[in-house]
Amino acid sequence: MNDPSPAAADALVVGGGPAGLSAALYLARYNRSVLVFDTGHGRSTHHQKNRNYLGFPDGIATIGLRELARQQLAPYPQIRFVHHVIGTVTGDGERGFTAVGQGGHEWHGRTIVLATGVLDHFPHFPGWEQYVGRSMFWCITCDGYENRGRSILVVGHTDAAAGEAMQLHSLTDRIQLLTNSHSDEISPRFRKRLANANIPVVDDHIKSVEGTDGMLTAVHTRGGLRLELDSLFSIQGSTPETTLARQLGVRLAPSGWIEVDSEQKTSVPGVYAAGDVTALHSHQVSAAVHEGAQAASAANYFLYPPELKA
Repeated sequence: MNDPSPAAADALVVGGGPAGLSAALYLARYNRSVLVFDTGHGRSTHHQKNRNYLGFPDGIATIGLRELARQQLAPYPQIRFVHHVIGTVTGDGERGFTAVGQGGHEWHGRTIVLATGVLDHFPHFPGWEQYVGRSMFWCITCDGYENRGRSILVVGHTDAAAGEAMQLHSLTDRIQLLTNSHSDEISPRFRKRLANANIPVVDDHIKSVEGTDGMLTAVHTRGGLRLELDSLFSIQGSTPETTLARQLGVRLAPSGWIEVDSEQKTSVPGVYAAGDVTALHSHQVSAAVHEGAQAASAANYFLYPPELKA
């Protein structure tokens, strides 16, 4: 299941989160050879506990779900994992695809699934990584319920951040909003809504924090304020990891995410995309697993010779 890997496979899967692992499993069960490029980064490596995925009554740590998935894939000799960052991808559905990693290493596939995810823009302060998924979150769907009645600091400078603060107001009335930016894009309409909901807006930046074992207790601002909190919700946005998609000429949606159809097909034959990189919203493990399965099934059908296709 690990390096050294053969240089060629039926499918290249770029990304080892729920979408990529689901795609690999389905492809292997179609008896296709698969190379999975997983560098061990991304949302599925955070400390969060997933409580929205069916089948786990007490929830499951996101990292634990990854580990279970790797165990599930272990019996399939068709799957090999490669711990390399892919820098460039070239090719098309007729000639196949070539992925190039560090040191010029090359791998070849007849089809490719992009499960590259997104880059979250968390506020950066000393030791910020230890708080992600423990007391610093990005998703009200995933973590809002557990923060009922708690003191929440929403961080963001847009109407989206203001809207998130208003949505969280249904769970707790102990909310503050910190812009944490040189620019203020919160419209007067949303400013008024925040004021009507008694949600104070602090136009300042994070300087440092107080907290232990991943649990925040206070934020210190550059302006000298100390804001006590139980949880921080970062609404500073995320950027889809579309570099490889753009190299292949894949069409992007106006939002900047990869455009796919109901089978996870992109605009380029032989190229499929799954997971958070395909949608501005609904970034859920359940959606990623579903899309990975869809992409794999479509890729498998693509690989059949013409005489086997209806």
